[in-house]
Amino acid sequence: MDILKELRRVIRLEARVLTHLEESLNSRFEEAVRMLQACSGKVILMGVGKSGLIANKIAATMVSTGTPAVFLHGSEGMHGDIGIVAKDDIVLAVGKSGESEELLALLPFIRKIGARIVSITAKGQSTLARGSDLVLVTPIEEEACPLNMAPTCSTTSALVLGDAIAMALMKLRNFQPDDFALFHPGGQLGKRLLLTVGDCMRKGEANPVIDLTKSIQTMLCEMTSKRAGAVSVIDDKFRLLGIITDFDIRRTLEEGQDLFAMDISQVMNAKPNFVYADEKAVVALEFMEKREKPISVVPVLDRQDTVVGIIHLHDLISRGL
Repeated sequence: MDILKELRRVIRLEARVLTHLEESLNSRFEEAVRMLQACSGKVILMGVGKSGLIANKIAATMVSTGTPAVFLHGSEGMHGDIGIVAKDDIVLAVGKSGESEELLALLPFIRKIGARIVSITAKGQSTLARGSDLVLVTPIEEEACPLNMAPTCSTTSALVLGDAIAMALMKLRNFQPDDFALFHPGGQLGKRLLLTVGDCMRKGEANPVIDLTKSIQTMLCEMTSKRAGAVSVIDDKFRLLGIITDFDIRRTLEEGQDLFAMDISQVMNAKPNFVYADEKAVVALEFMEKREKPISVVPVLDRQDTVVGIIHLHDLISRGL
């Protein structure tokens, strides 16, 4: 067998099915999207077998893009899980043949609860289709399976239609990047959009600060114990006067100066960079990295210009930004 030829055959068949699906779109599909948008309850994706896997994925896509949805396995529905269905819900049932016993057995109970039913099926005259409020037909001529049996083209068609519906709903709901981030707090995008400097900074006892009037010895102890590689120099009202970093210490020693004979004002950088606690953490990261001379640590101020923390480049990187 020519393996590459077979791979191309399958891909070509499935691509052809999607073209056919696009051409078959009509007002029913728009009506389905409007129904789902207006749904005051949740969307319940239902299916069994390979169609169940597709339904599960569609539910996951909807949930992550602003449409409340949940997956209900047809078999489990007959053993108590149908209790998740409420009268304000819409059941989106996926089934190629529309004749799966597990799905059909649930239809009378879904009707009794009062939920509406939209079906995605390749058979527009199937029992599932006749029992639905609205039918979305995903026509296929053949499966990519050499035996024309294993669901391939049919599941691809249903999956792509589910994605298309989810994306249309996403746009209709005006779902924005901040919304996406809120639903994906563990992902990089979520972190970049949600995390603030205040979420990542070293604060409280971990925040290295030193009063301008203190000794060099005290300053070194504070810098060493807090392990931030720097210390913010403050006045008695916690306003920022400067910063002393490891670099400042090394520079002073390399110049041959007697560090312990100096006072803090002679060692510190009196014009330090700083960031605000309510700024996006990713903005601080870019500010620190993309300067002509990158910096690894900066003081953090609140909007009253008092020092509330310090942020190290490693703190931002370690948070997955």
